[in-house]
Amino acid sequence: MSQIRNIGIFAHVDAGKTTLSEQILSHAGAIRTIGSVDSGTAHTDNLPVERRRGISVKATCVSMSFGDTRINLIDTPGHADFSAEVERSMWALDGAVLVVCAVEGVQPQTEVLFEAMVKQNIPVLFFINKTDRESADVPRVMAQIKRLLTPDAVLLSDVVSVSELVCDNHDDLMERYINGEQLSQELLTEKLAELTQTRHAYPVMCGSALTGDGVSELLNSIITYLPPPKEQDELCGVVFAAMQDKNLGRGAWVRLYGGSLANREAVTVDAGTDPMTGETKRVQYKITQIQNANLNTAGKLSAGEIGVVYGLGNVQIGQVLGNPEYLERKIEPGALRTPLITVQVIPMNPKQMEELRCACELLSSEDPLLEVQYIRTLNELHLRVMGTIQLEIIEELLKTRFNLNVSFDTPAIIYKETVSEKCEGFVAYTMPKPCWAVLRFEIEPAPRGSGVTFSSTVPLSKIMACYQHQVEQAIPYALNQGRLGWQVTDVNIKLVDGEHHLVHTHPLDFIVATPMGIQDGLQRGGSTLLEPILAARFILPGEHMGRVMSDVIAMRGEVLDSVYDGDRVILNALVPVQSSMDYSITLATFTSGRGSMSVKLHGYRECPLELGSTAKRRGIDPLDTSKYILAVRGALTGDLFNLD
Repeated sequence: MSQIRNIGIFAHVDAGKTTLSEQILSHAGAIRTIGSVDSGTAHTDNLPVERRRGISVKATCVSMSFGDTRINLIDTPGHADFSAEVERSMWALDGAVLVVCAVEGVQPQTEVLFEAMVKQNIPVLFFINKTDRESADVPRVMAQIKRLLTPDAVLLSDVVSVSELVCDNHDDLMERYINGEQLSQELLTEKLAELTQTRHAYPVMCGSALTGDGVSELLNSIITYLPPPKEQDELCGVVFAAMQDKNLGRGAWVRLYGGSLANREAVTVDAGTDPMTGETKRVQYKITQIQNANLNTAGKLSAGEIGVVYGLGNVQIGQVLGNPEYLERKIEPGALRTPLITVQVIPMNPKQMEELRCACELLSSEDPLLEVQYIRTLNELHLRVMGTIQLEIIEELLKTRFNLNVSFDTPAIIYKETVSEKCEGFVAYTMPKPCWAVLRFEIEPAPRGSGVTFSSTVPLSKIMACYQHQVEQAIPYALNQGRLGWQVTDVNIKLVDGEHHLVHTHPLDFIVATPMGIQDGLQRGGSTLLEPILAARFILPGEHMGRVMSDVIAMRGEVLDSVYDGDRVILNALVPVQSSMDYSITLATFTSGRGSMSVKLHGYRECPLELGSTAKRRGIDPLDTSKYILAVRGALTGDLFNLD
């Protein structure tokens, strides 16, 4: 069996996650002195901005030996603005430790993280931290874990509960237990490990990351209860992060699930889809250097290991190397959280706009959910981000890493839109010759959250298969901006008629025509604005519940439920992003810091246009036919649809 454990440490912000990582490194003998988050000396906070601010921004991988086992530990950010780092870290794991504060208990981000781990089939250990605090209440927190997260959580120190959980899942052991037989500790440990690795049990430990209490038990439990990597011979790996080295260039963090990689070895990766044939393009790279998880030269990466691979060009985060069938995790960027704010970034020196664009695109290559939009016609650079904390970090990174001073315009909410009623869209792209692409679409509204569906009822005799594939390929671009300027979603699109021409149809004509036909339909069907709605959880002193409920209603929100938890109230509500962006500051003020608010995206709902906003159109409107055709014909020879 492989003597490796690939684990992640996760927690709601300020639960003590990074401090716990420091204690784990110390107990394993990997460091001599325990660093401090507040003083900026934590070993897993490598960026200058992390050390100065005492906040984890990037997920960091460190490796250590504990006994005969090699533990690769990924310490993740706790703040929700950096959820993308957390999400990508999960792609590399075999197990996780979820830290819960013994004072604050289960917080909203704790629920979000656990839900994501369940979806990713990741075995989890719980560590109830800060038991040294005067107001710590382990029984209350344990009850919250069982009520809010999973009833299969079991305190390892409670032998009776462990025995009952094990026996509940093994009929033969239940009979022996009922008959009064005392089950051995070895048997209970073996069976609990099986249940943990199949996600039928979630062991819970208690301690203090500050004092080191309980850390040795946690380390032993990581080895005992969390699974080793599965052994696979065929190459399979995933790129879950990227970094830049001054000498080696761009490095790709890779978790290898099967096979091996070595220096000077050739690796073939997917490089997008051919718009003409629909076939996947393949590009071959040669590995120039490999480092292990501690960034030491390794030369080789074997199945189950984590390391940095150089020489893969601009390979995308989320790229699968080899056979994806052997992946243990789902690769779904944006599943945990998506950007909700767009903001214009402005260089203090206007002559540095191109330099700023390149810097932001480099940051985006390291964080794909940091979307960069450069509007060439307006010479404007826009970023899509998670929140205002992320903006502060980006500003500091641009200054310290790229020597660029910037300012930001007022952040704006990212809305979406949908078609208001069923409609038809038509285009006959037959001039100026040579070209021929005729399309007729049926477009209709779809249920909220359903996204976009595309289908075709057109026979291949009227539009060849390769051209219909082009139409499907162009749909996302055609919906990138609706008539209100926002991304269009929740629509069903059906291609119902059209034709190609054996002589006049040229390659990519249908890609050019699709946005014109879709936008024609959207104009006919009208537009409905959709605003992002947050699921908010408030933890409050009881006397403030009435004020918060009134504020939720004033924010055009909806109170879902409330429950008393000792002397506190937990209140769940739905609130629009637009009206609640700064409410956490208001809450902290009138509760004297005793109230907290955490949020996650609930979905989108209809919003009156006067309460929302439209967006400036980027590039040329496909309904401005002559300008659009000229522009897109030129773009097709280079960067497809880069018309901004």
